Amino acid sequence: MNEPETIREILERVRTIAVVGLTDREGRASYGVSRFMQSQGYRIVPVNPKIESSLGERAYADLDAACEAVAAEGGRVELVNVFRAPEHVPEVVKDVIRLKIPYLWLQEGVVHDEAAGWAEAAGIKVVMDRCILKERMAAGWGSRG
Repeated sequence: MNEPETIREILERVRTIAVVGLTDREGRASYGVSRFMQSQGYRIVPVNPKIESSLGERAYADLDAACEAVAAEGGRVELVNVFRAPEHVPEVVKDVIRLKIPYLWLQEGVVHDEAAGWAEAAGIKVVMDRCILKERMAAGWGSRG
């Protein structure tokens, strides 16, 4: 978990990120981080049953619906980025494992060692308690090639 190679692999290979807990309200961390990632060329797929859209993308009630919609377009959700309280992480991890999503990123302050362990045991590469925006900035400001 949190290996530099895994972080680099995610930042370089991933194209489509489902963001669980993404809001449509500016000023919230999930919005700002996701907007930045979108500006760097990543496709952001909002997962939040309480909103209709965010950052110009339709929002989905759950990961199943998000993955189904992306697959219908010929794509695949490759990373789930979680902006939810730690008590919600086990449910998200169970979905990530069932849907065979290869990467899981738990944002700063989102820590659930047991659920992260389940994901790793299922072969999912995990980053926990780190900010994807900060890691992307540390890797360089420019858009991916």
